[in-house]
Amino acid sequence: MTPIVHSLLETDLYKFTMWQALLHRHPAAQAEYAFTCRNVPAYPLAELKADVERELDHLCSLSFKAEEIAYLRSLRFIKSDFADFLTVFRFQRHFLSVETDGEELQIRATGPQVHVMGFEIYVLYIVNELYFRRFDQGAALAEGRKRLQAKIALLRELASEPARRHPFEFFDFGVRRRFSGAWHEEVVATLAREVPTYFKGTSNVYFAMKYKLVPIGTMAHEYLQSFQSFGVRLRDFQKAALEDWVQEYRGDLGTALTDVVGMDAFLGDFDLYFAKLFDGLRHDSGDPVVWGEKALAHYAKLRLDAHTRRLVFSDGLDLPTAFSLYRHFADRTMTGFGIGTNLSNDVGITPLNIVMKLMSCNGQPVAKLSDSQGKTLCKDETFLAYLRQVFNHPSA
Repeated sequence: MTPIVHSLLETDLYKFTMWQALLHRHPAAQAEYAFTCRNVPAYPLAELKADVERELDHLCSLSFKAEEIAYLRSLRFIKSDFADFLTVFRFQRHFLSVETDGEELQIRATGPQVHVMGFEIYVLYIVNELYFRRFDQGAALAEGRKRLQAKIALLRELASEPARRHPFEFFDFGVRRRFSGAWHEEVVATLAREVPTYFKGTSNVYFAMKYKLVPIGTMAHEYLQSFQSFGVRLRDFQKAALEDWVQEYRGDLGTALTDVVGMDAFLGDFDLYFAKLFDGLRHDSGDPVVWGEKALAHYAKLRLDAHTRRLVFSDGLDLPTAFSLYRHFADRTMTGFGIGTNLSNDVGITPLNIVMKLMSCNGQPVAKLSDSQGKTLCKDETFLAYLRQVFNHPSA
């Protein structure tokens, strides 16, 4: 059977952007990432162990192709030395462990952060595709195509609504939890062909290259969380992370993630300096309307024109939710909508809610204090309590 991973470029753009920043500024960091399934699968994921191991062995045999490196070099924010590093990079299998605990599948990546941070997205879509292969493929794809056409019809109806100050734009964020690679590609190609007015890009770098789309992504939680271990005061880790990002990208990739220790704590650090240097903010937990109103109030307080800023929403979105948020905010600020599972795995089968998160860095725990219950991942309750105290974050 054809291996699931066929190109190392087929991952989220923000893996490359975080990778470059950490390679340049914190190359010696050691990290541990752990796989977790947050919902109950239809059958035990432990049954996939042998197949997962086979696919990971294949992943670690791959290297970046010349045309893929050339594409990365064409992105103005990818620096020459990072592209040079990728030409010789290979994933090391001994940094990965795959075990079972009863019915659970346990996957860990442990080692130098710049050598293990890239595993995440491949591991997630390998597990997903192996899992969904056991379901009726024909029925799932028929249902998926029906639902995709319904989405396209909804998008075309948007043209009949009264014009708003800023346009509706959405992106594919569906790599990690997709039904399959082939279905994901069909979705992206169809949207690019049928609704180019609204569909503005994908986080999948391989598809962006293949279909001449804009690659979308800046940073994820792991980037900011890492700074909890980088020798700055815990209270200052967000400011240190944002400052390093600014120095690395000098104005590119200007969307900041806000929910590592909650929106209120983020805004406490996001002063006029950062608000001028970043183009906008990304929502990934908590009530999106409340979050957006806080963001706009913050820009107003700083006397910045919100029409020059963008709010990007990416928390479990579907199109109706995105439309609702667009109608609420589009006359006051630019918006963008990153839709993942509902694009790449809406086929009538309950998707897996799987993640592979940074658990520790440089030998100490790191954590996210999410604005949504169930998203906080940290097994060290002492560190969680300390983090909540430092940032005055309410307990879950």
